[in-house]
Parts: sequence; C-alpha cells; structure tokens
Amino acid sequence: MDKDFLLETETARHLFHDYAEHMPLVDYHCHINPKEIYEDRRFDNLVEVWLGGKQPEGGYFGDHYKWRVMRSNGVSEDYITGDRPDYERFLKFVEALEMAIGNPMYHWCNLELRQFFGYDKPLTVENAEEAWNFCNEKLRTDPDLTVRGIIKKANVAFIGTTDDPVDTLEWHGRIAADESIDVKVCPSFRPDKAINIQKEGFAEYIGKLAQSVGKESLDTADEVMDALVLRLEYFKTMGCRASDHGLDYVPFRPASAKKVNEIFQKAMAGESLSKKEAEKYQTAVLLRLGKAYHRLGIVMQIHYSCYRNANERMFRKLGPDTGFDMIAQNTCGQDIARFLSALDESGELPKTILYSLNPADNAQLGTILGSFQSDEVPGKIQHGSAWWFNDTKSGMEEQMKSLANLSLLGNFVGMLTDSRSFLSYARHDYFRRILCNLVGNWVENGEYPYDDKALRRIVEGVCFRNAERYFEL
Repeated sequence: MDKDFLLETETARHLFHDYAEHMPLVDYHCHINPKEIYEDRRFDNLVEVWLGGKQPEGGYFGDHYKWRVMRSNGVSEDYITGDRPDYERFLKFVEALEMAIGNPMYHWCNLELRQFFGYDKPLTVENAEEAWNFCNEKLRTDPDLTVRGIIKKANVAFIGTTDDPVDTLEWHGRIAADESIDVKVCPSFRPDKAINIQKEGFAEYIGKLAQSVGKESLDTADEVMDALVLRLEYFKTMGCRASDHGLDYVPFRPASAKKVNEIFQKAMAGESLSKKEAEKYQTAVLLRLGKAYHRLGIVMQIHYSCYRNANERMFRKLGPDTGFDMIAQNTCGQDIARFLSALDESGELPKTILYSLNPADNAQLGTILGSFQSDEVPGKIQHGSAWWFNDTKSGMEEQMKSLANLSLLGNFVGMLTDSRSFLSYARHDYFRRILCNLVGNWVENGEYPYDDKALRRIVEGVCFRNAERYFEL
C-alpha cells in the first residue's frame, strides 16, 4: 500500500498524483459530533477513535463497520462494545483485521495509519503493540492529531453533519463564531422521526418538535409540517446545505389533507396504522418538505432500502446503529419517479441525491436521473456514491460504471464518509484512487482520448469542484 496503491496504469498515477490527491474534501454527509470539533477533542488512544463503545450518557457510539469485522471473527461482545481494557480490544480487532483480505476495512485502517500517523507498516498481531504505542503517543502529543488537526491534515473544506430538527444547533453556532476554525461545518436536516409515523415513539417526538417551535402541542398534521418548515428555515440560517432522509423505502400515496390529518390523529391516540395509512402521511410530509427544500435551495438526500436492527436480541441489548443492519429489497423505483414528478409538476423539485443500499438498483437509479435533469445545475438529480455496505472497491467501481453508462460521471458530486470517525477522511483517498484507476484504464484501453485538459476537469470535478458548485459552497 505505497503511494501508487490501486493505481494500475501510468495515466491513473498521473491523474491521482497531479490532480486528485491535492483537491480539498467536501464531506457533505457524515455523523460526526460538532461538539468535538468545537472543543478540539484529543483522543487518548486508537480504541477511542476506532472502536468507541458505551457512552456515559447511555447508548453506544463508534464505527460499527469495525464491530462487524470483529463479530465475524468470533470475538466476544465484551471486546467490541464492552468494557474490556482498551489494548485488549485493540488486539482483538487487529486479529480480525488480518483475516479481512478483500475487505475495505483492511485498506481503510492501513491508509489511516499511514496518512495521519506516518505508520507505514501493515498492521499485524506481531507489530500491534509497536503500532499501539507509536500512534497513541502521537494522539496524545501531536498538534496535528486533535480533531481540528485531523480535519486540517485531511484538507477538509466542508463538513455536513446529520442533525435532528429539534436540535438547538448550539455547537454549530459556536463553530461559526470561532474564527480559529477554518473548515465550514454546517447542519443537515434529518426529519426521520417526524416522518416515521408508524414507529414507536412518534407521539413523544411530536411533543419535542412542538417545544422546539415554542408550542405546547401540535394538534394537526398541517401543524407538524409547519413546524418542520420553521425548523428547516432556522437550519438554513445556520448554513444548512442539505437534508437527509433515511427511509425503509420511498412511498408515494397521495391523499387529501383531511385524510392525512385523520391518520395523524389516529397515531397520536396510540392506535395502530395500516401500511397504506402510514404511506399517505409520509407522502404528504415528504412533498411539503421537498417544496421547502426547493424554495430554500437545500439539497434533498434520500437513503433507502436498508433493513435495520435485523438481530432483535442484540437490538434490545445495544439499541440502534450498532452493526446489525442489512440490505433490503424494495421495488419502489416507480414511486420515487412519481414523487419527483409531483414536485417537478409544480416547478418545485429540489436538487436531489438518491442512494439505495441495494446495488441491484444502480441501473434503475441511473434511468431515474435522466428523467428529471434540468438547466438549474449540471447533474441536478444525482446517483449518490456507493453507500454503506457498497463502499467497497468493487461497489464503488460498479456505482461509477453504472453512472457513466446511463448518465454523466463527469458531473458526479463524489465521495462522502457517512462516518462517525474523524480518521475516516482516508476513505476519500481510497475513493479517489479507485476513480483515477477506473478513468485511467478507460483511457489506456482507448475508450476515451488522452485529453489531459478534459481528464483534469473530470477528475477535479468529481473530487471537489462538482460538490463545491452543487452545495453552493
């Protein structure tokens, strides 16, 4: 994994080292904590930054990609989310990592050690103690390895966090007011809890949403949507560039305002809803928000086709987002098109990025894009980067090949981390190498001319400039 890692041709090496490698990063979707940026957190050791664990305030926070690798190696949960000594947890992870041939986790971890710590030996059980001591000393003392130092070292220009509508955005305000923070950190609007009317805790959440807009209660579906738009407008004042929706699937079942309100009242009374009833409410809220996104110039991101918390026993023990999710199969492509078409009909279709966790949807998404583009911005409707279980080497190649086949790869807004770890910026390096290798092979196969000016425009665009334009940075 030297400087030419994954770069198979001379053209690929030229495109990466001369163009891609030096471009700033736009990490427009992630799950990092803005408080840690403001406070410029310093981690004590690699386990804190890599594995995380149980939080003092309750719940678990960490990189569940790594947790899954450990579970797949038969590691006891005590070492994964438990309270075993940090070095023992680290050693169990290294043991599992050695088995991860072909897994992107092997590449990511070794890239992180090289990029941020200057440790260029492959991580093994034999050198685990050396790597642990070497990296921990740097974490504790190196000014480039605080949270802000890591961000600067990775050349990050923009960070889009993921935030609930009821969040006060206190830490975003503090970051914006601190002139010593160079990177732009903005909230992204994630209203899932107000949309998931069929899920437990909905009525309680609506109470919190009411409080966030200074009301004792929200008594109708229209009032809920008004409150969401008010919060969205506040997010916009705090620099919000994007929303994000984590949906099981994209519904489209229009209904009258009267019917939608009846469904809302039923849910607030604790009555169960049919699937069709839930979809009618969800459709109404998504349409209202889509129009607001267009008016405010906010990008609409939709992530779908994930089946969450597949292991019910572990969900009861650890809660959500702990590594027990899977790819789902949902045939909602036509409903996505109907949803986008309804917004387009009134001239209120926002810039939209679509991500399916099921790679079988790649071609379908590519054909949806071509049905709704406009002259507002090149690539107004985007096929989002290979997401979650797909951000492997082959998964990224497949997503980009599909996008190139059916749309314009040159207008792609590129990679994001979707991560809870600050060291995950190395994933942009990984993506850029795969991009340059893919393009380099096409050129050397004679499928595209060696036009350096055009190639530079494509590569720099996908790495940075397209996202800079798309998110109006």
